[in-house]
Formats: sequence, C-alpha cells, structure tokens
Amino acid sequence: MGDSSSRLAGNPHAGHAAARVPRLALAGITKQYPAVRANDDVTLTVAPGEIHALLGENGAGKSTLMKIVYGAVRPDAGEIRWEGETVEIPSPAAARKLGIGMVFQHFSLFETLTVGENIALSLDEAFDLKALAKRIREVSAQYGLDVDPQRHVHSLTVGERQRVEIVRCLLQNPRLLIMDEPTSVLTPQAVRKLFGTLRRLASEGCSILYISHKLDEIQELCDTATVLRGGKVTGNVTPREETQASLARLMVGHELPAYTRRAHAPGEVRLEVKHLSMPSEDPFGTSLDDVTFAVHAGEILGIAGVSGNGQAELLAALSGEARDALQSRAGRHGVAADTVTICGKPAARLSAGARRKLGFAFVPEERLGRGAVPAMSLAENALLTGHRQGMVRSGWLRTGAMRSFAERCIDAFDVRCGGPDALAQSLSGGNLQKYIVGREILQAPQVLVVAQPTWGVDVGAAAFIRQQLLDLSARGVAILVISEELDELFDICDRIAVLAGGRLSPARLTGETNAEEIGRWMAGLFGERGEDAGRPDGGPPPAEPVMHP
Repeated sequence: MGDSSSRLAGNPHAGHAAARVPRLALAGITKQYPAVRANDDVTLTVAPGEIHALLGENGAGKSTLMKIVYGAVRPDAGEIRWEGETVEIPSPAAARKLGIGMVFQHFSLFETLTVGENIALSLDEAFDLKALAKRIREVSAQYGLDVDPQRHVHSLTVGERQRVEIVRCLLQNPRLLIMDEPTSVLTPQAVRKLFGTLRRLASEGCSILYISHKLDEIQELCDTATVLRGGKVTGNVTPREETQASLARLMVGHELPAYTRRAHAPGEVRLEVKHLSMPSEDPFGTSLDDVTFAVHAGEILGIAGVSGNGQAELLAALSGEARDALQSRAGRHGVAADTVTICGKPAARLSAGARRKLGFAFVPEERLGRGAVPAMSLAENALLTGHRQGMVRSGWLRTGAMRSFAERCIDAFDVRCGGPDALAQSLSGGNLQKYIVGREILQAPQVLVVAQPTWGVDVGAAAFIRQQLLDLSARGVAILVISEELDELFDICDRIAVLAGGRLSPARLTGETNAEEIGRWMAGLFGERGEDAGRPDGGPPPAEPVMHP
C-alpha cells in the first residue's frame, strides 16, 4: 500500500472493464505552452460506469488534460479514442455531441442573466425558456441541487453558482461526465446527495472523471485513480486501498509537513464589530442581524456556516464594499462609526482604501473577477491592492516596482507560473490563490480577513497557505477566516463561531468544541436552553438559517 503500482483488485468495474471497449482512452497526450509542458505523454483509460479520479498538485496538468477531452484545448500530440474509435474533438460542441459534459472549477456564467438564461446558452438545440425552467427545477430537485431558474446569477453565492454549473451539465445527459472540483463550495449535505447522484449515474453506465483535492472524497467515491505530477503520470491506484498520506505523497512527491504552531498570546483587539445589522441589498440575500465579535492581535478567529447565511454580506461590510449601502439603509443618522473598528479606529464610514491605510487586508472568496483580474498580468494584479508598496509615484505607475513585488510574491509563496508577466487566468486555481494570499501578506497587514482560503487548492498548497496564516498570527496579526471547511477551521483557528440566518453564534475555543456542536450551530441551534445565548452579549435565539440541500 502507498506505492505507485497499479492495483485494480477491489475495483467493482475491473472485471467487466477488460471485457468491454473503454468509454475513453487517451494515449501519449502532450500539450506544450510557452513556459511549461502541461501534459507529457499522458495515458488514461476510463471504462463505462467507472468513477475515475484524476489526482495531482495545482499545475500538475489535470485541468489541461480535461479541457483537451472536452475540446476546449487542442493537444500537440497523442490519440483520443472514444468507445474504440479514434476521434478529434475540436470544440466543446463536438464533445457534447459525443456525450461528454464538463463542470469547470471556475464558473462560466453571465452575471446579468438569470440561471435559466445561462443554462439555455449552453444548449445545442432549440429551447423554450418556460419549459426549460420547469426542467431545471425537476432535474435540480431530483439531484438534490436546488436552484431557482428565475434568479440572476449576480445574486448567487459561490456555492449556489457551483450548483448551477452542475445542473447545467446534468441536463445534457452525458455519457462521460467530467467534474473539476465539484464539491469545493458545497455543503456536506449537498456533497452526500451529489455522491448519491454520481453513483446512480455510474450504475446506469455513465463514466465519470472526477478531479478533487479532497482525498477523503476520492477514497469514498472513486473506483480508480490516475496521479499526475509535473504533467506526467506517476501512478495508477485504487483509492480505497491507499491512505490519505500515501495519496498525498504520490501527488506532491514527498511527505506533507505537520502544521507548526508558534507560541503566542493574543494581544489587544485589532478588529471589532459591534451590533452590526444590515439589510441585504440582494432580495435573495441574508440580512445581518446584530452581529458582534472581536479578533485580537495574534489570534485566528474562524467563522463557519453554510453558504448563503450572510457570509457575503459580512465580508462586504468588513471590506468597505458595502459602506454606502450600510449608510443608506441605517436611517437618517447613518450607522455608528464604531460599528466596525480597525486597530482602534472607527471604520464603518471609511472607504475600502481608507481601511487598508489602517492596516486592513482582504482575500475575497472569488479568485477570478474579485481577487484578480483574469486578463491582467500578475504584476498588474499586484497593483490592485499593493499600490502603496512603492508602485505609484506622483501619479505614474512604476512597472519595475510592480514586477519586483510580483516576483517576491511568486518566490516566497511558491507560485507555479510563467513569471510576473503571466496572466492571472493562465494560473491554476491553487497557484492563483497562493498569489492572492501572498500579495496581501507581503503588505504586512495588522488585520487580515480571508474567505475560503483553500477553496479548490491541492493538499500541498492548502498546507502551505494554512501554515502562512499560522505564522502570520504568531507575528501578532489579527486574522478572521470565513470558511465552509470545518477541518480547516479546527486545524488553524484559536476560536470558532458560526453564522446562521444572519446571526452569529458565540465563539468557542477550538479545544472546547467539536464538529458535532459546530454542525448543530450551523443549523441555527445555538440559542437553546442549556447553551450560550444566541449572540455574544446575550439575546434571543437566532433566526432560521438558510439551508441548502
């Protein structure tokens, strides 16, 4: 166990796979980009009804390989065989015609259109929006991924957008379903239902190629796995016969280090929120109701919760993006300036830029579009939040300083890319995340707010980012982490609270709570008799949380 030899015993499809023509067979697939060879002589076979995992670090070539199968990228060399026949797949439309569907890690949705309109654009046949909306509701309910076809995409949380992508693909009745990090922002309940759906699809003969960095999911769901490292196949294994440690070693080529916690004592309050109530601008959003908490210097406070329970509203209120909305909805006198305090300074009425001058830094949950501009280089993206780091003088951009900062970030945070001139959209999700986190840390903040720090990030990069946050807290920085990954919060946080229905639970010391209690609080059950009151200063039970199946 733990080596890279091929072990197919125990694979329920191994017996009949050899007797049938493979659904998909890749041989010698190679793709060279100017700065990197993304795929190097890759061979992969998937049988009908098989759930096949593709494992590897960020930048290992997984997404490029799947885009080749889906027709979004043309290979430089190699052969693709579909059900025994050699084929060329020149476009996604050609892939869909064969019966190949793909759920991408980064969403491809038009924010100003409704869910139904977005799904309609992906269909290759004529459609009627009313009939399509009915079909969307039926299919999404059947698969436990409820979405409202009438909602505009800009009003959806990241988790809800992920569901739209999955439902859009399932509507096409694919014979091969490619899923790139499909559960990265889904709730545990939704993951269970999705797995049930995927197993049912597989039992009906649909083949599934599954990319995920969550090794426990791979072990639970997948029959076989191909491991990529540096664009090459390094192993073919049966996940259930491996340990998570052995799978991680195959992916990264070495043992993952354990987290190191440096001794430190929490200091003064650096970020404080007092009685923050804010109606959501989005009619489908969740209003914040009397949210109160404090984060001390040298402390990491984690906020857990199901997506759509006020996380987006809280982040907007903290970052300054919702300042005008907060003022206009707070009545004639506006919100109290000390509703949000940064490093002892009242900040609720300050702009995002003014908050950064106080030592505030922010990593949003959406990498592309908010954390970085896709079509801009890494050097140009450094300018977005780091322009005070000597990148602007007398109104003129200093391109040398921009490139130098980007190079420092690339080196310090092990960002795999083509250098400071590489476009943000050319990076894998994990590498772009490392760059965005690094960009904020290099500005030496006093307060750091991070949303979903390791969404879609491989085990090696996730361990690296979490260690960086631990090191930063040891240097006295106050850190707020908002995440749906309970394991992550328990790994790195000093205290954990839960946001449910726009209300915030009490904060528990990590060592004095457990996943069961936090899970109960995620359902809004933190104001019951025998437990702490529903808010830090005491008060009524929380509002009903927004729960997504």
